[in-house]
Amino acid sequence: MLQSTMTTTYTITELATEFGVTTRTIRHYENEGLLSPRREGLNRLFCNRDRVRLKLALRGKRLGLSLAEIRELFDLYDLAHDEKRQLQEFLTKLEKRRALLAQQREDIEVILDEIAFFENQCRKLLAEGQRSGTQSAAA
Repeated sequence: MLQSTMTTTYTITELATEFGVTTRTIRHYENEGLLSPRREGLNRLFCNRDRVRLKLALRGKRLGLSLAEIRELFDLYDLAHDEKRQLQEFLTKLEKRRALLAQQREDIEVILDEIAFFENQCRKLLAEGQRSGTQSAAA
């Protein structure tokens, strides 16, 4: 962490280490407009705002939000005079994500039931085949 007279800055390596991501990920987030580090020569210097935005972006990704959705939320925050609109939009995105995950869970349950059915069918056929084979050998 570099201390300047006004603010604390972070290098890309420091942020990558802190959040357990690659420097490539951070550069990608920068290219997507989520982060805007200051440049000193070839070095990127990230302010605390960038650090917080990276933290929020990574949380958003864990929730299943796309980078575009995360950027929309950041833009709303940057433009809003209060957080109400951003919170409403975030709530809408969370509700949609929850509904999608619930549907996926339901779909997975259906598929697991089908797999169990076919496993049982295969076991029955194998057991019948073994009985037939044993009876043929005895004859």
